Amino acid sequence: MISLALRFALLLPCALGFSRVPSAASTRTAFSGRSSSPLPAAPVEALSDIVIPSVGGEDEDPRVWVPQTECLSFRPLCLCTSQGYYVNLLKFIGGGTLGCHRHPSPVHAYTMKGGWGYKEHDWHAEAGTYVFEPPGETHTLVVDDDCDEMVALFHVTGSLIYVDPESGDVTGFDDVFTKLEKAKAWYKECGLGEDYVQQFLR
Repeated sequence: MISLALRFALLLPCALGFSRVPSAASTRTAFSGRSSSPLPAAPVEALSDIVIPSVGGEDEDPRVWVPQTECLSFRPLCLCTSQGYYVNLLKFIGGGTLGCHRHPSPVHAYTMKGGWGYKEHDWHAEAGTYVFEPPGETHTLVVDDDCDEMVALFHVTGSLIYVDPESGDVTGFDDVFTKLEKAKAWYKECGLGEDYVQQFLR
């Protein structure tokens, strides 16, 4: 015998107009993937994709590389001013260093060519090496002395704060906005035009 309470519980959804078991037709409609209108790839308000074919390829215009020092240049991939991060390739020619600096936010790196490491660590990165740098790291990037060319992708969130290795005093910084200004200035100077950088902005 089904109790009165159980009968009431079973009948209540029907009384309120709900179906306890979906019909075969409704199930087919829900899971068939068919719709009266095509599913958009992204909401209308979403930012557009960045797609850069042949990054670093032979047909790439060398002017896309922004000089930063005599031995160091960077190639922007994404300059995300809306979230405060940037993704770029760093290229060292003939060795070199990137001065002592601190990261208050995480950094991801992937080595594409050559070898490098941090003066403060005993690990060594070569082609194919992925590195995660946790927030709070202070280190000095050193490229191998016998390395003709080092190329690595860096995803940097927030600032890269240059510090004196002895005192820890702040001597400068880089972030997505300084990278943007350097790129704009170089693209204007080299003939690509200041607006060339707009394709990397999000």
